[in-house]
Amino acid sequence: MARTNDADVEKLEVAVPETAHQISSDSWFQVGFVLTTGINSAYVLGYSGTIMVPLGWISGVVGLIAATAISLYANTLIAKLHELGGKRHIRYRDLAGFVYGRKAYALTWGLQYVNLFMINVGFIILAGQALKAVYILFKDDNVMKLPYFIAIAGFICALFAISIPHLSALRLWLGFSTLFSLIYILVAFILSVRDGVKAPARDYSIPGSSASKIFTTIGAAANLVFAFNTGMLPEIQATVRQPVVKNMLKALYFQFTVGVLPMYAVTFAGYWAYGSSTSAYLLNNVNGPVWIKAMANISAFLQTVIALHIFASPMYEYLDTKYGIKGSALNVKNLSFRIAVRGGYLGITALVSAMLPFLGDFMSLTGAVSTFPLTFILANHMYFVAKKAKLSSAQKLWHWINVCFFGCMSLAAAVAALRLIAVDSKNFSLFADL
Repeated sequence: MARTNDADVEKLEVAVPETAHQISSDSWFQVGFVLTTGINSAYVLGYSGTIMVPLGWISGVVGLIAATAISLYANTLIAKLHELGGKRHIRYRDLAGFVYGRKAYALTWGLQYVNLFMINVGFIILAGQALKAVYILFKDDNVMKLPYFIAIAGFICALFAISIPHLSALRLWLGFSTLFSLIYILVAFILSVRDGVKAPARDYSIPGSSASKIFTTIGAAANLVFAFNTGMLPEIQATVRQPVVKNMLKALYFQFTVGVLPMYAVTFAGYWAYGSSTSAYLLNNVNGPVWIKAMANISAFLQTVIALHIFASPMYEYLDTKYGIKGSALNVKNLSFRIAVRGGYLGITALVSAMLPFLGDFMSLTGAVSTFPLTFILANHMYFVAKKAKLSSAQKLWHWINVCFFGCMSLAAAVAALRLIAVDSKNFSLFADL
């Protein structure tokens, strides 16, 4: 009689919902790289300006380390609920719906959609900024404006989305993503350190009036949680092989140890080198050979194209499953569907990006209205509800403290982010050339 291994038993015991995309096909190491790609996307080039400048050295360093720890904790809570009730919950909304009911399913789906849409808006702004930076290096005639580059970036992102049918199909591209990340992070780090060594004493004071400092500090706190969280952990966990929880935890430990080091390095080096004058896109500050800066910006653009596809994949999975888009990626029906739907989605995303290219503000708003609720409030409360019978009184109190604290932070950060967007909208017109 053939021996049945533990993985086979687990597959038999846990029900898997229908999906048009691949699940349980990737190693924990590949999933770890997917997560690390999110952390070390071109967004890292903005953290010196959007986190460290508003917070300063002490609050910035402590805040980043604390955000790393609490993000790892919150993500492990979600990962441990992946097979709750004998069913794999391959979508965040599925898990929330199982724990709370239909209304929570719809609310979570709405929050997640807003979260991923705004992240993708930020990615296209970043991609446009990177292309503009390359253009300025060779021809600073002010003919090509930022909205033009955002449109180009949106078109290329759409081509990539049409070509890659699902998240697991990124395999080779994750290697390229890691290479591109290393290029722009190393260039930004090395050139920042070189500038910092040569520069006179920098001003590290937090800019702005007393009132504005309060709002920018709260906005920076939202950026802290934005930096570490995807808001789509169950969707990523769906791709990992059995045993699902054990392998996902390995991927998370990889993400929050090895994966965060490049981000720390470039964030701290950039702020050390330029102080309170650090921009929201670090490569605009650095000095060095034109070809090196061009290579770094091109790498940032290409990595952004790949990273955006990760954060758009839940929407693609939903639509592909709903309309039965399965089988060969080159099938005429499947290909035409992706061209129409994914191309349309990224066209709308690019339009919003060009109209409101305020990257730091979008990071703050995303952290406030969706990352806080999805990653911290919902994670702690869902775990409390699902495991209530097994938790001690102290553990229950701990989860309620987290829910209340992050609820207050989410509300305060949303107000601060909306104020920042309102102020910037007054200072700049639509389709601004920043």
